[in-house]
Amino acid sequence: MRMAKGFHFEVTARRGSARLGLLTTPHGVVETPAFMPVGTAGSVKSLSPAEVFRTGARIVLGNTYHLMLRPGAELVAEMGGLHRFAAWPGAMLTDSGGYQVLSLAERRKIDDDGVTFRSHIDGSPVRLGPEESIRVQELLGADIAMAFDECPPSTAPLAQIEQAMRRTTAWAGRCLEARRRGDQALFGIVQGGTHRELRASHAEQICALPFDGFALGGFAVGESTEDLHAGVRFAAALLPDDRPRYLMGVGTPEDLESATASGIDLFDCVLPTRNARNGQAFTSEGRVNIKQARYTADRGPLDPACSCECCSTFTRAYLRHLYQAREMLAARMLSLHNLHFYGELMRSIRERLRGS
Repeated sequence: MRMAKGFHFEVTARRGSARLGLLTTPHGVVETPAFMPVGTAGSVKSLSPAEVFRTGARIVLGNTYHLMLRPGAELVAEMGGLHRFAAWPGAMLTDSGGYQVLSLAERRKIDDDGVTFRSHIDGSPVRLGPEESIRVQELLGADIAMAFDECPPSTAPLAQIEQAMRRTTAWAGRCLEARRRGDQALFGIVQGGTHRELRASHAEQICALPFDGFALGGFAVGESTEDLHAGVRFAAALLPDDRPRYLMGVGTPEDLESATASGIDLFDCVLPTRNARNGQAFTSEGRVNIKQARYTADRGPLDPACSCECCSTFTRAYLRHLYQAREMLAARMLSLHNLHFYGELMRSIRERLRGS
């Protein structure tokens, strides 16, 4: 089966289950494994597109639910699509809005046809189902769209996970039927929690459908780290070898190391930028909480092994001062550093897989 127009995926090297690859999109080639910074509302918080690009990111993520509410998918389309609207020079993927079925559980009602939300902006009702999710994503115009799914907590009762799987499978077929753009890839999503028999069953159902790539959903939503890594290791092997494999919403540097070894190609997570805004940096020496008093007069860089603008310019003492003073530069510099750290992590993983 051919991928959507303008898309190609090739595995160029292997080491065990790990894969080095090239994902060609209409907006450039993405070397995989790759991490996607999260730009929920069309922007990676506090950073410009050029700054994000310099961290090594070649693909970013936007969110269907948030963008359909503000500024509206029709406006984005009128402005030339999300790439032009956000001035992002690389590839883009849009989440379907399915994750909000989990994260906004107190604001929604779900049925077999879709989900009704109360808008987090003004409380008005918002209806989102497979057809509307695809319509919105096609207006946004990202390179990769995601099928609409139900993502239950991994610790949910078995019956709830099975019901989510049934809905996700039914919605996957409706997403494919609603698809109109031939130049936008569409990925299916496999659910099943940490139950191996459910994962295997759902993978068989979803991977039989003509998607351009496949994702693992429902991980890092309540299970232990050990269960996460073991579950991904099992589930990744169930996905087709000739399509990109995407692990949604994961995770820490340790998670990325484990999952790439299991054969995952794409990741996204809010962790590097959200933690940065809360004063935490990922460094070669471990995590640094810059708000701690011990950094008050620390003349050293945030990470002595890092060459990013933050580490080559500012001391830990100054960064702590900025954070304590609630200066925006603290969030900007810590976010820039964390994304640079993640970019270097993925580059080093690719280099190891390349054997150089």
